[in-house]
Amino acid sequence: MSDALLARDLVRTLGARRVLDGVSLTAAPGHRIGLIGENGAGKSTLLRLLAGVDRPDSGAVIRPADLGFLHQELPFAGDSTIADVLDDALREARTDLAELDRLTRALAESPEDAALLEAYGARLDQAQQRESWDADRRAEIILDRLGLGGVPHGRSLASLSGGQRGRIALAALLVRRPAALLLDEPTNHLDDAAAVFVEEELRGMTGVVVVASHDRAFLDAVCTDLVDLDPALDGPVRYGGGYGAYLAEKRAERERWERRHAEEQEELGELRRAVAVTARRVALDGLRRDNEKMGYGHRAGRVQQQISRRVRDAARRLAELEREQVPAPPSPLRFRPRTVVAAADATKAAQAADSCDPQGETLLSLRDVRVPGRLAIDRLDLAPGDRLLVTGSNGAGKSTLLAVLAGRLDARGEIRRRRGLTVGLLTQDTAFERPERTVRETYERVLGPERAESVPLRSLGLIGPRDMDLRVGELSVGQRRRLALALLVADPPELLLLDEPTNHLSPRLSDELEEALRADGPGAIVVASHDRWLRARWQGGHVRLPI
Repeated sequence: MSDALLARDLVRTLGARRVLDGVSLTAAPGHRIGLIGENGAGKSTLLRLLAGVDRPDSGAVIRPADLGFLHQELPFAGDSTIADVLDDALREARTDLAELDRLTRALAESPEDAALLEAYGARLDQAQQRESWDADRRAEIILDRLGLGGVPHGRSLASLSGGQRGRIALAALLVRRPAALLLDEPTNHLDDAAAVFVEEELRGMTGVVVVASHDRAFLDAVCTDLVDLDPALDGPVRYGGGYGAYLAEKRAERERWERRHAEEQEELGELRRAVAVTARRVALDGLRRDNEKMGYGHRAGRVQQQISRRVRDAARRLAELEREQVPAPPSPLRFRPRTVVAAADATKAAQAADSCDPQGETLLSLRDVRVPGRLAIDRLDLAPGDRLLVTGSNGAGKSTLLAVLAGRLDARGEIRRRRGLTVGLLTQDTAFERPERTVRETYERVLGPERAESVPLRSLGLIGPRDMDLRVGELSVGQRRRLALALLVADPPELLLLDEPTNHLSPRLSDELEEALRADGPGAIVVASHDRWLRARWQGGHVRLPI
């Protein structure tokens, strides 16, 4: 198993928090393992330990020499060019071909040399695995399929967007085809066609692939196994199959854990009652008056001994069970559908009834709306209860349409809004005016004390308990977006606009968000998304914007 990737009992503490606690992993060639879990569960940390760019506090990793790791940033200077990156990615393939040429010439002179024959065979196997003869042509195909075909190779990395740099880094690894490939969120910045292409490339690899991803469609298409790093009864759990198989097994596992915990708690309660009752009986039997002791004698002594034995046995079993009991399953983050669908308070309903639309059938309508160079839409009507999905290629105008609907961007054409219409917009770039305030303080100040108390932040399941007292400026991008989403659904508007809402959410939270969005209710919801899993399961209206 020289090309296998092995990790044993990895422990890693960052700051005061133990991120990984005794994690082990075995990945043999041909296995494509997906790492899933909440933000902060340790997916990126584990990848860094596997890659050797970070060291564990304890534990060990055995990795193939030929390993590739998708870094968040390219390991090249800003003035390096795309050609420099490609030359580096093609270096091993070109070395393979040059070495095969040298060995071929040497064998022509010494055809019986066993050492030369062995070296030639090993190099030939390696060149075939890397597809070295076709590497230059494949490099151009990969760049084209990742949307970089028209970018001149002489462009510097500093002149590219973050998304382009990420795709260049991914392209370089796909060109190299290392024996072990570690990828952190590889489908970020990819459109549908590019994501499908990457899936095909990874399925065709014969080596080890370990990938951390929130992309449920990608996980389902690529992975032979999934490792869930969220808290579980016996630590991280490995599941066979893709994301669909994982969902079914995860539900069954949770039910087993809850049932086992409930049974043990019931047994604990019975043991505590038994110890208390029998101990009380022993105490009472030991207080008999003299005139009650006639006939008690040896029989009573035996009964007393039996009761005492039962007390001791029950107390011993109680102590064992209390010491070794199954912990309660951790309360998962929950995005509850009733929070979203309770969109209209009585005041909002009254506003709707007293609006300029006496029938109460239209919240907002667009006619021949144009934002030059960014958006062109002829007609769109939104009514209470509507669920609308907006899709389209990058640059088609999805975010622009949401900004127009929210009234944050001027546009030509006719835009009619119901009088008093309340609108909430979750943007892709989330910022807060007072980053020095904690999450808890921000929630209470934005909503007001009364609303914050009636809809506690913890009840929404979007922010973990340990993050409540973090300053907003210390939050990750994903945590800030979840706080912004929490503020919207805690006091829901009549029109809720969500721009890529599953970005930075764990797969499970994304599932629960989708369930919430599907629920019936008086509020209208418009979602712009590139999430293939969400789009494939969408049950409401759909508008696709042309490029």
